[in-house]
Amino acid sequence: MRMAVTGASGFCGSRVALAAAALGAEVLCLGRAPGPLGRHIRWDATAGRPDLAGADLVVHCAAAVGDPAPGSPAEALHHAVNVDGTARLLEAAAGRPVVWVSSASVYDPRPDRSLVREDHPTAGGHLNAYGRSKAAGERLALAAGAVVLRPRAVYGPDDPHLVPRLLERVRHGVLLLPGPDVTLSLTAVQNLADACLAAAGWPPGAYNIADARPYRRDETVRRVLAAHGRSVRIGHLPVRLAEFAARTGRFPGLTRYAVDQLARDVVLDTTRARATGWRPRWDLDSALPWP
Repeated sequence: MRMAVTGASGFCGSRVALAAAALGAEVLCLGRAPGPLGRHIRWDATAGRPDLAGADLVVHCAAAVGDPAPGSPAEALHHAVNVDGTARLLEAAAGRPVVWVSSASVYDPRPDRSLVREDHPTAGGHLNAYGRSKAAGERLALAAGAVVLRPRAVYGPDDPHLVPRLLERVRHGVLLLPGPDVTLSLTAVQNLADACLAAAGWPPGAYNIADARPYRRDETVRRVLAAHGRSVRIGHLPVRLAEFAARTGRFPGLTRYAVDQLARDVVLDTTRARATGWRPRWDLDSALPWP
C-alpha cells in the first residue's frame, strides 16, 4: 500500500509514518518539512491542493494546534489550516479513503463529560479556535465519508505540546492546577498511530481513541514531569479563581480552555473503536521513556 501522511514532520504524523513503514507501506510524507522517512511532497496546508498522485490511502494529521488568543493571527491560522486546508485535502483525495485525525476538543464542554460517546454534541460551546476549527473541519470530513479519530491529550516521547506547557507553569517546584483531582482520558501517540493504520478498514464515522483506562490527574502530572527530570509538588487553585484569572489574564498562558481541560472529568468511551478489533496496546508506563 502507498500511504500519504499529511503533517508527517509533526509529533503525530511522524509516528504514523514510521508505523506505516514498519508494516511495509510505501509512505508519502506531505508537509512543509520532510517526514522521518519516505518521499517528501511539499504542501502548505494554508494554500493549494496537495499532490496525492499514486496514494491508495490518506491519513490527515496536519493541523494548527494550540490555544490562540481571540482575534489573533494564530486564530485565523487555525481556520485556514483546519477548515480550509481540510476542504482542499478532501478535493484532492478524490474518492480515496481518508483517515482524518480530529480531537476530543470538538466536544461541547457544557454537558457532562464523565463518559463521552461519539454522539456527544460538537456543534457549539467551544472555548477556543482550536475546538471550533477542528469541529468544522471534521464536519467536512464526515460529510465526505472519512473515518474521523478523536484522541484526547496525545502524549509520548518528544511531545512538543503537553509537557512543555506543564513545565512553563512550574514555579519553585510547585505546579498549581485548577480544582481538586479529576479523572482524565489520555492518548499515547503510539495508540493513535495504531488506530490510524487500522482505521482504513473501518466504516466511515467518528471514533474516540484513548488509552485503555483513564488516569487520575495529579499523580499522572507528577509522573510525566518526573519522566522529564522534574520533581514537583501539586497545589490546587479553586476553579472559580482559576476561571477568573483566565478571563482577566492574571496568569499568563492560563486560559478558559486550559482550565476546562484540567479541572473537569473527561473520559472517552472507546467502545466503538474496540468493536472494530482495535485495542490500545500502550499506556503511561510503556509509552514514555522513563529514566
